Amino acid sequence: MPSHLFADRPAPQPPRRDSVDELISQTRRLRGDVDAVRRDAVVDEDDPQGRWQRALCDLAVHQLDDLGAHLGQLREGLPPLPGPDGPPGREDQAGFEDLPPRPDSLLSRVGSAEWNLLTDEVSWSEELHRIFGRPAAGDPMTLDELPSMVFAEDQALLTEMVTDCLVDGKPIDGEFRIVRADGRVRTLHMTGEPVLDADGCTASMWAVLRDVSELRRSQRAVRESQDTLTRRQHIDRTERRVATQMHEAVLPPWRGERSIPANGPAALDLAGHHLPSPRGALNGSQWFDAQEIPGGLALLSVGDLTGQGVTATSAMAMLMGAQRALAVAGIRPGPLMGHLNALLDSAAQPALGSTVCCHYDPSTRILSWAQAGHPAPLLYRGGVGRALPRPGGVLLGATAGGVYEQGETALLPGDVLVLHTDGLTRGTGAPHDSTGHDRLLALAPRLTVARSAQDCVRLIVEEFDVGDRQHDASVMVARIA
Repeated sequence: MPSHLFADRPAPQPPRRDSVDELISQTRRLRGDVDAVRRDAVVDEDDPQGRWQRALCDLAVHQLDDLGAHLGQLREGLPPLPGPDGPPGREDQAGFEDLPPRPDSLLSRVGSAEWNLLTDEVSWSEELHRIFGRPAAGDPMTLDELPSMVFAEDQALLTEMVTDCLVDGKPIDGEFRIVRADGRVRTLHMTGEPVLDADGCTASMWAVLRDVSELRRSQRAVRESQDTLTRRQHIDRTERRVATQMHEAVLPPWRGERSIPANGPAALDLAGHHLPSPRGALNGSQWFDAQEIPGGLALLSVGDLTGQGVTATSAMAMLMGAQRALAVAGIRPGPLMGHLNALLDSAAQPALGSTVCCHYDPSTRILSWAQAGHPAPLLYRGGVGRALPRPGGVLLGATAGGVYEQGETALLPGDVLVLHTDGLTRGTGAPHDSTGHDRLLALAPRLTVARSAQDCVRLIVEEFDVGDRQHDASVMVARIA
């Protein structure tokens, strides 16, 4: 079958130079933008997503470099033909310095070759000698010699491609690896076709070989970072599921209304709720808690620990358990905070905690409480809300031997007490942002006329479950009977 190389067809028209120039300018701008993104990317060995993004940028830069070099060749047109008495176009280059292409440029990574089967002549371009690490003045390699530099695993592939081309007239399109004399391993992409004589027999074979080592290295980096990111996401999902289950197991089994004591004229009507982060991330270290302790008292508490995931949830469970045990032992809120601070300060996993702990005596309606770097409880009475005066206290785990003061407040029937973590009112997280706190206090007219603690929680959730809240939060409402 005649080769398509001899088919009659109209001569191709060269592209307009100005249109190619515009493409080159666009490619350069895009390459600069991608390179800027790559330089700004923070590569952290512990951040698989960051490594994956950087690898993608590296790959995009390599591909844009190749595209720019291709367009440059397209603009310049065919290389000058050989002069009658010397190398190609040398007489037209007088006065210009003969500079070799940069080692990392596309021109230094693409070479051509032709093997004449009738005369056994072999022609290699200077670039192909450079790719194989051979001196430019040296003899090019024959098809029989070529496999000697090819990886043993890839020799069969190269032989198959060459045989199919020479015997069956199939085009060549494949990759193989070579080991140069200097020990460097390069990956080459080879494309080529047979050249047929007038009788349709294969007279020679030409090929273009491209060094794609850097491109393949970038692609491998993308795949490996993608695999790492996928594994990290799987681990994160698993940890999130475990942390969620632990969090649910540790929090009080009640979410709706509860009374403490269960029967009594001055029982507390209680309800609590945990609001997840709008971004779906679970902190796992926030809690609310209420239980009856000896002496007819009620323990009320909300708190938050630094950290997230299973580790933070485990530390939160430890702190909640210690707080309950100390309260059952009769330790008052102020000294109780000191014990919790010592526990957290000596823990194997360093963490900081903020919490508020209250003891309520139904017989006297006196609330005794202490806090550790935590928002004060809010008291709603007669349609007005205010924060209780905060006794002194620093974050748990912040300093050894911390001292925690204790405050007392007399409550009245119908009062509503709201305990919450700062994630409820933090808003955008800007310093000194009090908009969330003001919004919570503005609910006073509705909270003080609500029929139950559960209705109060519902009103708060409706107000703060949307908007600028960035973190998960816990809230507990106690309504004085």
